[in-house]
Amino acid sequence: MRGLILTTVAFLALVAVTATKAETPFSPQQKSYWAFQKVQRREPPSVRENGWSTNPIDAFILANLEAKNIPPAPSADKLTLLRRATLDLTGLPPTPEEIESFLNDSSPKAFEKVVDRLLASPRYGERWARHWLDLARYAESEGFKADETRPNAWRYRDYVIKAFNEDKPYDRFIREQIAGDELWPENPEARIATAFNRHYPDESNARNLMQRRQEILNDITDTVGAVFTGLTIGCARCHDHKFDAILQKDYYRLQAFFANTTASDDMLLGPPDVLNKYEKQMAVWEEKTKDIRAEMEALVEPSRKATIKDYVDKYPEEIQVALKKAPGERTPFECQMVAKAELYLSPKSHQYIAKTEDIAGRLKGDKKKKWDELAAELRNFNSLKPAALPKGTGMHDLGMEAPPTFVLRRGVYDAQDQRVEPGFLSIIDPAPAKIAANDKTETTGRRTALANILADPDNPLTARVMVNRIWNYHFGRGIVGTPSDFGIKGEPPTHPELLDWLASEFVANSWSIKKMHRLIMLSRTYQQSSAANELALKADPDDKLLWRFPRHRLEGEVIRDSALAVSGLLNPKMGGPSIFPELPPGMSVRGGWPVTKDQTEQNRRSIYVFVRRNTRFPMFEAFDMPDTHESCSRRNVTTSPIQALTLLNSKPSLEWAESFAGRVLQKTGSNQKAQVDTAFELAYARVPTDAERKLIDDFFQRHRAILEERSAAGEKLALPPKVPETLAPIDGALLVDFCHMLMNANEFVYAN
Repeated sequence: MRGLILTTVAFLALVAVTATKAETPFSPQQKSYWAFQKVQRREPPSVRENGWSTNPIDAFILANLEAKNIPPAPSADKLTLLRRATLDLTGLPPTPEEIESFLNDSSPKAFEKVVDRLLASPRYGERWARHWLDLARYAESEGFKADETRPNAWRYRDYVIKAFNEDKPYDRFIREQIAGDELWPENPEARIATAFNRHYPDESNARNLMQRRQEILNDITDTVGAVFTGLTIGCARCHDHKFDAILQKDYYRLQAFFANTTASDDMLLGPPDVLNKYEKQMAVWEEKTKDIRAEMEALVEPSRKATIKDYVDKYPEEIQVALKKAPGERTPFECQMVAKAELYLSPKSHQYIAKTEDIAGRLKGDKKKKWDELAAELRNFNSLKPAALPKGTGMHDLGMEAPPTFVLRRGVYDAQDQRVEPGFLSIIDPAPAKIAANDKTETTGRRTALANILADPDNPLTARVMVNRIWNYHFGRGIVGTPSDFGIKGEPPTHPELLDWLASEFVANSWSIKKMHRLIMLSRTYQQSSAANELALKADPDDKLLWRFPRHRLEGEVIRDSALAVSGLLNPKMGGPSIFPELPPGMSVRGGWPVTKDQTEQNRRSIYVFVRRNTRFPMFEAFDMPDTHESCSRRNVTTSPIQALTLLNSKPSLEWAESFAGRVLQKTGSNQKAQVDTAFELAYARVPTDAERKLIDDFFQRHRAILEERSAAGEKLALPPKVPETLAPIDGALLVDFCHMLMNANEFVYAN
């Protein structure tokens, strides 16, 4: 009996321990982890007053430097600082007029005025939107084998540019991208913003729609987790996170917010009155032309049915059953499957596999003749048809009831385990999210709930993650060196108190990104030179404590834009469909690359270059443009022969050099010293040093002899456009090669 009692007691104790573990699955260490704690505003530390500190950022930085007995670097000279700030905020070098204005301004607020001017420039949005597009894995094609074009994706790019230029509060920016269609259904911009989650890659030829839906949901979950929470939530897809306090069920709780969403690739854009007018006009046209269109449809119907049948027959049986059901008979999950299929089976979709024009083009004989007659008759009613409205890409809910979400064993799409409801990370809030269905838009309201969680000022992750990203793009390294991994395996913050202070300032200043730029750039920390210090190099070789400004390589897009700018070729036109610059000879592109015919259009900023997932623009790829199949928080920086060869030998590079030289000639004529000074000012925002002048003189003397020899051999020399008659051809070619050399130097492709 005594043994039975002891066994029973032991069993009850085990049950009690198990219950406690189930209720509190996190260890004390996990609960106390810094990233999950509420942001604490720490007052700037006291530092020895030496006149260096100008704002609280400097106090935090200087305190760490003093602890290591490391002196900060001296301030950068005015020209270096101007070029740094201009490239940083606009992605372009300063103009001669901007240089002159800054040098002539001796007021204490001279640099402050520069920062304000740059933040007010429309070029700012073009520069900083590129950073966000990396995070959003923005692309204009599907990826995978066919890599089909998404014709309306570019509107999201323009939305982001506009949002940055307007300094849209970051909490509003979040809400629009997660749930803009639910929160502001009458605002076209808010609906376009939801394309953040539409930028997933997709394989149109994969017929297992259940698996495809799961892969899309995984992509959305991983991206939202990485971008807004700065955590590797994707690691919890198959099991509890191996290192961080993220449960597997948390992965699917987050995924459940998106369970009822589907792509909206051809959504009509416009205010309600415009959309209503359009629909009424379209109804009139459809009524007047229904008989003609019925006859035309009869001609193509047999071929259309065969095409669709062939496509549908390749779907799994479950999908075919769902397609045959009446809309009201389908389950929420079947509605998801049908919506995915409708991207290819609906005549309203740009991906429709049985397009009328394609089928009609295959008609022969009397059928073809009859079709042409009917088409001509239909054109007589064109005046009744409303003007086409712009179309956008985004996401929307299929209704007010979502399919259930389950934890998936090992992440396998059809291995369902326990059912979960929408919710955030259990370590922050284990309760299910509070959700109210949106009657106005007939949606579940789930994404609105998530948007409010993410944009909550009390969320310990959101503000920290974003200010760290801003810091990262200014300095080339974040306070947390892994901007999308605030977890245990990520890099710990070098200045945790500063990170929290910045996060609290961000929220206190209405989530203003521009105010955060201003705060950072007006610090002495940002304005330091890049000069090395032997003592500092030994104590902190990676410059994690920021004892100097870290020199970093510019992105390929900025290098191209800078080259176009100094050569005088840059077209400042903003927005609209993307451009297709010329590709290297012999390069083929699956999905197409219709080169833009107008050369001035080709010379628009790099952010407007078409982004095809499987074929990145060669120059950008050479300079480490990220793979757009996934979110990128920090670009790789490699050094390779391809980069040097691209800048040295490519056709565009030579054309830039020729135009650069032509621009110099227009300003200076044949005065060689003036040519050199002007070229240096345009390329580097400075004049050459005495040592550089000697090297340049040697270059001109040696290179002239080489060009004379090549010219005598009959070689056609590269010349600037519109060379003055008074200038010898060799002098023109010499200047082209000199300008070419300037654009190939490290100083041109680095922020100093």
